[in-house]
Amino acid sequence: MIVELLPLICIVVLVGLTSGVLAGMLGIGGGAVIVPGMYFSLSVLGYTADAIIHVSIATAVSVIVVNGAVSVRHHNKRGAVDWSIILNRNLFVSWSLWIGIGAFITSLVIAPKLSGRSLAIIFSVLMAAMSLQLIFGKPNWRLRDSIPGGAAPAIGGSAIGGISSLMGIGGGTFTVPLMTMCGMPIHRAIGTASGLGLAISIPASIGFVISGWSVDGRPPLSLGYVNLVGFFVVAMVSYFAVPLGVHLSHKLDPSKLRRVFGLLMIVVAFGMIRKALA
Repeated sequence: MIVELLPLICIVVLVGLTSGVLAGMLGIGGGAVIVPGMYFSLSVLGYTADAIIHVSIATAVSVIVVNGAVSVRHHNKRGAVDWSIILNRNLFVSWSLWIGIGAFITSLVIAPKLSGRSLAIIFSVLMAAMSLQLIFGKPNWRLRDSIPGGAAPAIGGSAIGGISSLMGIGGGTFTVPLMTMCGMPIHRAIGTASGLGLAISIPASIGFVISGWSVDGRPPLSLGYVNLVGFFVVAMVSYFAVPLGVHLSHKLDPSKLRRVFGLLMIVVAFGMIRKALA
């Protein structure tokens, strides 16, 4: 079994390094790197298309539990986390609550009903759309001067949690632009997004474990849809890479880094679409 999993382990080590740096640097959970990395490596190893995209997404979202926890801790040390957005005393306007509900329902009910091919295409199209925002979005765009309350957390949070769970990402690609367009400084938005990533990853991981419990075609050592080899290797490597990403986020221009990453995402997205349609 070790020989069979060795190529996967080698690939996910590199994936873990990249995802960890991105998690700390851009406030994203790294799923945009982990999902394609797991998907391509599992397909090379000969696993069926119906299982590998679900496993890739579930494993990615489980790693975000670690990435998000490490990232938010380091950002919090720099005073760059707005806890009133993550855990408001009034639960109805707590973004983390509604984000978690959307993530759990999607991972438990919606994602398992999609075929592997359909889910791969949906992931790729959404990732390509996100990349356009990363490339062309401007941090000085302003919608309002504060984060919206009222029904916005319930509607927007549920949607962000659901889409992020479906893609295996930490939601930073959505939450960072939302917060900056509502007047929050970019570094504080990145730190807060790391915390909101936990609200996505924890319930989504639980949902994917339950929904994939008895599914055939999964790689060895999988707990539901979550592959434990991918989780432990990527999480371990990411743990040491996240602090580097946090350090870089406070030293480099995040807007330039987002554009470079956006271009890479477009290339990867089209590669996944091509493979899914083959």
